[in-house]
Amino acid sequence: MDELDYKILGCLKQNARAKLSAIASEINLSITATTERIHRMEADGVITGYRVVIDEGHMGKDLKALISVSLEHPQYNEAFAEMVKNHPDILECYYITGDYDFHLKVSTSGGEGLEKLLNYIKGIKGVSLTRTLVVLSTIKSEL
Repeated sequence: MDELDYKILGCLKQNARAKLSAIASEINLSITATTERIHRMEADGVITGYRVVIDEGHMGKDLKALISVSLEHPQYNEAFAEMVKNHPDILECYYITGDYDFHLKVSTSGGEGLEKLLNYIKGIKGVSLTRTLVVLSTIKSEL
């Protein structure tokens, strides 16, 4: 990876649908060379995919929260992970160190949606403790 690769990644982070000609122009490289670099980064696993970024507020999900979850025993980890993978309001799930076992980023439709989600999470076998922080605003968000 060199400086040009990082510039390409910066362009793609801003707009993954940018035309190759626009990226090539931005970094002062030919379209062919830019394409080759992108393909190489994809093959090397640097670029793992392209995503659509959805404004959850426009989807009726106007409340974001961070939920930390403790489980009674590690034997429940796999089942817990499978349960959260399938819930549409859970955007991200991290297995972490510290006082809690998992950290969830969620997006729901207001307080009622959050209450329903918390009851769902607390009902998963092995969950012993949760801690919820409601997000007031997002200062920075990068994928």
